[in-house]
Amino acid sequence: MAASIVTVGNFDGVHQGHRRLLGRARSLADAHGAEVCVLTFDPPPSAILSPGAEPPQLESIDRRIERLGDAGADRVRVIRPDAEWLGRSAEDFVREVSQTHGVVGWVEGPGFRFGHRRRGDLTLLRSMGKALGFEVAVVEPARVALPDGTLRPASSSLARWLVGRGRVADAACVLGRPFEMTGNVIQGEQRGRTIDVPTANLDPEAWRGSITPRDGVYAGVGCLLEDPEAPSFPAAISVGVKPTFAGKALTIEAHLLGYAPGDPDALYGRRLRLGFHRFLRDAWRFPDLGALRAQIARDLADTRMLDAVSCASPVS
Repeated sequence: MAASIVTVGNFDGVHQGHRRLLGRARSLADAHGAEVCVLTFDPPPSAILSPGAEPPQLESIDRRIERLGDAGADRVRVIRPDAEWLGRSAEDFVREVSQTHGVVGWVEGPGFRFGHRRRGDLTLLRSMGKALGFEVAVVEPARVALPDGTLRPASSSLARWLVGRGRVADAACVLGRPFEMTGNVIQGEQRGRTIDVPTANLDPEAWRGSITPRDGVYAGVGCLLEDPEAPSFPAAISVGVKPTFAGKALTIEAHLLGYAPGDPDALYGRRLRLGFHRFLRDAWRFPDLGALRAQIARDLADTRMLDAVSCASPVS
C-alpha cells in the first residue's frame, strides 16, 4: 500500500481554498514520497441527514474529480454516504481512513468536523494521529479580493451565493476560474434562427440539482467538448423564461459567435460547456421583435469585448 497524505471534504467547486489545501497536501506528499488522496462525497452528507435541504451543487461529481486531479490529487475516493456510514463514530472514521489508505499525513482547514453528529474535531484528529503514526497539517482559509474591494474567505457557499445572484465575475474570484455549466444540446423552439441568431439549448438535466445563475444575459465562452481540440467561441448566454414570448420553463441557451456549421442542426446531441464571465443585463420583456433584435445586437457586441476566449481552468 502506498503511503498517502489525505484530505477529506465535499470540495464542491474546487475553489481557491480547496486548491490551497491540495497545494499543502502536494508539498507534504512530495516530502514523504507519498500520494495525495482526496476523500469526497456524492451525494453530500447533508442530502442524507436532511433530504431536500442540501445546497445545490456548483458542478457534477465527474467535473469535481477532474478538478481535484488538476489541483494535485493522485487519487480521489468518492464516498457514497448512507445513514449507517454517517452513524459511525469519529474514532472509527479516522481508523478506517488511516488503515485503508496508509495515511502518513492529514491536511484540513481549521473548521474540520467529522464522525457521528460531527463530534470529531482537530484536537481528536491530532491525538489519533500521534497514536496511528500520521501528522496533521491545518491550512488557513484562502481569502479572495472581490471586484468591489472586499476580502472574503473562499467557500463553496459564497460561490453559490454569488452565482445565484448573477455575480459571476465575483464568483470567478472565489473559484479561480469562470463558473461553468456543461450539458447536451437539445432542440429548442428555434426562434433564434428566424432572426439570424441561432442558439444552443442545454438539456435541463445539465443543471438538475445544481446552482443556476439568476435570470439574465451573460457574456461568456462556449466549448464543444467532443472536438479533438475543443474549439472555443465567445458566447452570449441567456438564462430565463423568455419573457418576451411569455415563456414559463427555465432555459439556458447560448449563441456561439463565429460558429457557423453547414447543417443548422449540427449541435444537437453534442456536449457543450458554457463559461459565465460577465453579467450583461436583466431578462426583460420587449415590446416587439424589432426591439429584441436591437438589444441582441448590443448583447453580441458586448460579448465580443471579452478579453480572452478560453475554457482552461487556471490553478492558483
